[in-house]
Amino acid sequence: MDKIGFGGSCHWCTEAIFMSLKGVTHVEQGWIAADGEAAAFSEAVIVTFNLISLSTLITVHLHTHSCTSNHSMRSKYRSAIYTFNRQQEVTSREAITALQPEFAQQIITEVLPFREFKRNTANYLNYYYSNPEKPFCKNVINPKLRLLLNRFSNEVDSDKFNMATV
Repeated sequence: MDKIGFGGSCHWCTEAIFMSLKGVTHVEQGWIAADGEAAAFSEAVIVTFNLISLSTLITVHLHTHSCTSNHSMRSKYRSAIYTFNRQQEVTSREAITALQPEFAQQIITEVLPFREFKRNTANYLNYYYSNPEKPFCKNVINPKLRLLLNRFSNEVDSDKFNMATV
């Protein structure tokens, strides 16, 4: 088992995306802080995984949030990969460089050292799979899950992800 942190959009969205993948064994949702300018907490998830590569997780991450947009909500939704060791940092930087040609604009996703995590309250954990009929889930998360299914169908775990609902 290995773990990595991802931030970029609402942690409910990010949680649903990673919970839907084969090889992801656990997703913790909350806020992550790094060091320096990224010391403020930002919505993110910690993904525990095996049998899926870090490069694949990064590819999914970059394609399922606005990784090229430096919009006004970036302090709340920092586009980042939070690494737990040097090898993850190297792999993350290499993956971003390799994926850049797939995007018309510059990828702004930062590779940052993980420093601290604050878990969300229990009533917001597993938000999508506990509340698939809520308007936010239907209007915001479902389109991201459709994108996941269309672009990364081989990575989607059909035992976790009810394809009929999106």
